[in-house]
Amino acid sequence: MDFTIPDEKKTRVIINTDAKNEVDDQFAIVHAILTSSFELHGIIPAHFGNQKSKTSLQDSYDETMLLLNLMKLDGKFRVENGAANAMPDESTPIDSPGAELIIEEAMKEDSRPLHIAFLGPLTDMASALLKEPEIAKKNIKVIWIGGRDWPSGGREYNLSNDIHAANVIFKSSLELWQIPRNVYRMMPVSYAELIEKIYSNGEIGKYLVEQVINFNNKSVSRPSEYRILGDSPAVGVLLFADCGKWIWKPAPVLGQNMNYIHSDKYRPIKVYESIDSRFILEDFFAKLRQFCKKDDNHV
Repeated sequence: MDFTIPDEKKTRVIINTDAKNEVDDQFAIVHAILTSSFELHGIIPAHFGNQKSKTSLQDSYDETMLLLNLMKLDGKFRVENGAANAMPDESTPIDSPGAELIIEEAMKEDSRPLHIAFLGPLTDMASALLKEPEIAKKNIKVIWIGGRDWPSGGREYNLSNDIHAANVIFKSSLELWQIPRNVYRMMPVSYAELIEKIYSNGEIGKYLVEQVINFNNKSVSRPSEYRILGDSPAVGVLLFADCGKWIWKPAPVLGQNMNYIHSDKYRPIKVYESIDSRFILEDFFAKLRQFCKKDDNHV
């Protein structure tokens, strides 16, 4: 069954992704691409520091392009690189095509809000805001996978890759939806389910499953038969804002040890306390099956 969604009902979306950091961004990217209710204005590959790779931005770009190629969607979506590294301080933006894309879409006259999902650091959002402060007055919702558990905070990977950028956004007036570590880790999926529901769905399905198993097998400290798809909650809350429990809390400041410093000085942000993993996973499984079935019929 095909269905159509009126343009005025579609959600305006930009995905910012450190795509080659691990193996969960890939699921979120593909899920976003397959979601008919999204008007996907672009994908912004992002850096993920220099500890895992000295070319992390290029790695994220290459992985994004690989996914589009495997889905036979080359040239279908705008892909603009973000910053190659973190901001040096809270007042110095890093210019990039990705930051310019955010500014361009944010400044458009459109009655619908612009949702920008960050699956890694907040570098490109902070840079866009510093370069064009007027976007703070626009109807923008920033969704961020990052930060440690409330109320204490602490070390968390996405935050660690640009603490300055996170502080710029936490101190701003932009609407921020935070999905912290204890919540984004509520997305486990077993190898058996991945093989049963994803593997047979074209080249992209085969790749998604094999990259998870290969990645986990490279280290004895990684899981042996499951993966946490920690970036997929961003797609879930874009689909359905109440895809989990949340609460408005005054934004803290992030210390250099990544703890939360609470002062009640800044505007409230939406902090998710749980996520509906089955809604997200089953939606993804169904959309991937439908996409590959259509592709087979077309061939």
